[in-house]
Amino acid sequence: MRKAVETAAQVCPVEVAVAVLGGTWKLTIVKYLLEGTLRFGELGRLLPLAGARTLTRQLRELEEDGVVDRKVFAQVPPKVEYSLTALGRSLENIVADLDRWGTNYASAAAQLGERAQQKSG
Repeated sequence: MRKAVETAAQVCPVEVAVAVLGGTWKLTIVKYLLEGTLRFGELGRLLPLAGARTLTRQLRELEEDGVVDRKVFAQVPPKVEYSLTALGRSLENIVADLDRWGTNYASAAAQLGERAQQKSG
């Protein structure tokens, strides 16, 4: 267990979830892997704003926490595939709910921004 997760476990289950899933791009990685197995380059194309180092770090943490499975094929050039474990797949409803909430929030925030501009203009 990673130190951050171990520490969070002493506080609250919500903090455990945040320690495991709260990193940059982690929930988006899970969202895309819910659609199926992907290679690193495919994930990189789906997350163009995530740098390769960040993506690598987040995948390693998700793997260490038992959310993602990394399969290395013994071939040249090397081939690595990422998929969700059963624990990772159990996040499906949570990720769908967060996706909906994020869409609704972005819409509401845009409307609030428009209202604020109208008041000041």
